[in-house]
Amino acid sequence: MTLEEVRGQDTVPESTTRMQGAGKALHELLLSAQRQGCLTAGVYESAKVLNVDPDNVTFCVLAADEEDEGDIALQIHFTLIQAFCCENDIDIVRVGDVQRLAAIVSAGDEGGAPGDLHCILISNPNEDAWKDPALEKLSLFCEESRSVNDWVPSITLPE
Repeated sequence: MTLEEVRGQDTVPESTTRMQGAGKALHELLLSAQRQGCLTAGVYESAKVLNVDPDNVTFCVLAADEEDEGDIALQIHFTLIQAFCCENDIDIVRVGDVQRLAAIVSAGDEGGAPGDLHCILISNPNEDAWKDPALEKLSLFCEESRSVNDWVPSITLPE
């Protein structure tokens, strides 16, 4: 057995566990941010927030289903948002299940989920740094992903 094979065996369960932990943390963060009123949903709404106050944004979620992968305009928006987030040190992840994301966001809001959930920003509720354990877990997840050149890691949301 080679070193690569041994490493490959070790990383598969670790990667799955790490991904599940990140998915749970994202679920918790979305609910917490929504309760505190610091969640912005929608590609255009998020672009406005990034343009006006990028220093206040702490986390970005890009979501697209399989049918959205062919939407060139959406992919261009994603590319621009990703570049902006990387340039401004905003952690960013991708989610491949917009319906699951909608279920999470609508669960924390009596008014129902907003229409466009392709981009969600989490902002600081005030000038003090927001100390949320889920945000800290996701920041660590993103940092670890960047260390292996995965600049926009994908997360699977829990059922």
